[in-house]
Amino acid sequence: MSGTPTAVSAPGKVLLAGGYLVLDRQYTGLVFGLSARINVVAQEIKTSKGVQLSEIIVDSPQFLEAQWRYGYHLAHGDGGIKVTQLQVGSNINKNPFVETTLAYALTYITTAGNLKKSYTFHPAQLTILADNAYYSQPHTSSPSSSPSLPNRFAKFPTKLKDAHKTGLGSSAALVTALTAALLTHYLPRTAFDPASDAGKLVLHNLAQAAHCAAQGKVGSGFDVAAAVFGSCSYRRFSPAILKDLPEVGAPGFAPALAACVDPAFTSESGKGVWDTRVAKEGASMPGGVALRMCDVDCGSQTVGMVKQVLKWRDETDPEGAKKLWDELQRRNEELASVLSAGRKDEIRGAVEGVRELVREMGEKSGVPIEPRSQTELLDALTKEVEGVYAGVVPGAGGYDALALLVQDDEATEERVKTFLERWSAEKGGKVRLLDVKGEMEGVRTEELGQYAGWIS
Repeated sequence: MSGTPTAVSAPGKVLLAGGYLVLDRQYTGLVFGLSARINVVAQEIKTSKGVQLSEIIVDSPQFLEAQWRYGYHLAHGDGGIKVTQLQVGSNINKNPFVETTLAYALTYITTAGNLKKSYTFHPAQLTILADNAYYSQPHTSSPSSSPSLPNRFAKFPTKLKDAHKTGLGSSAALVTALTAALLTHYLPRTAFDPASDAGKLVLHNLAQAAHCAAQGKVGSGFDVAAAVFGSCSYRRFSPAILKDLPEVGAPGFAPALAACVDPAFTSESGKGVWDTRVAKEGASMPGGVALRMCDVDCGSQTVGMVKQVLKWRDETDPEGAKKLWDELQRRNEELASVLSAGRKDEIRGAVEGVRELVREMGEKSGVPIEPRSQTELLDALTKEVEGVYAGVVPGAGGYDALALLVQDDEATEERVKTFLERWSAEKGGKVRLLDVKGEMEGVRTEELGQYAGWIS
């Protein structure tokens, strides 16, 4: 275990093309990482001589009452590490993503680090810092505000559960960054290196398993893939991979988890390997083109929308749905080809072709994938603002953030901001350009200096 603090970050995501299709292994999604990152700093808790702690503290100091304390113990029968939340003041605020990630990561560490006989972890504090673009509400300046340090991490006047998210994939980025921070903190570099291909593979599989367990369902996983690998073309894993994984603490959980997520243990168990396909080729932007996000400060109930679309596909019109999805996949691939080949003059047409079928899917399933208000805004942006190539309602659609493909210069940025201010005033809503861009890189270790004022 490292005695010095370590920091890891993972990016948010935007599913530019492949919404709903990415749920099915027959199809792929074009997902881009974002410059907005979830950062986790891990450091040892120093104790007085003779004092022993069996405690891990997780802090999210940008929000009110956002500290979680956990005790932990080794479950019998190879059940792995079970964590128990401890009371902070008069409150116990549950955070299933933090709690589940701790249990999964610490359990894996006991196996990968061969720590079964001496499973006691030194007490640690993990500090979570999210870039401001993840949240819509107003904020105050951060403790690190100074001319030399950007105000990336602001204090919000709310509890975390009351924060208005912008839909950039905060839970997946959190689980990925927290998992990577724990593995980096407790394991030697020879056992886990987040910069290596082998390290990224284990991190991806472990974070996918923890994220699915925390949210109570097996999702497509494109958000975790983007958090680990950055921008990519993504084909989902088979849900059956996680089907037989026992509950945390149940007999056999530890070896089953290791066999599930780590190729070094998979062959011993005789189980199949992950069949995720992540390809960096074909997931890039032309030079001089930036992916930007607009926050509409509404948010959508994605789960309900997904269920309704899948009901239409599976029960109402399977034949028509397959025909539409096949053609949409073709158009999505064409968009990826246009972008990666740098054919700027074809961007608008390729995006319009995708949007046309997305609206048709919405009409046939009765789901507002691209609501009329979003259609009106996107059309106005592309027609009226110089330097805007095209835009989409990404992912599952609805009223989450919009994705724009724009000329990457300050003049275009100012034109977009001015337009959105006027639009908000005229329409009575609140639409703003987020301080975030698409980027290729996934998880990475960070220098500690940028967290001045937040960690001691």
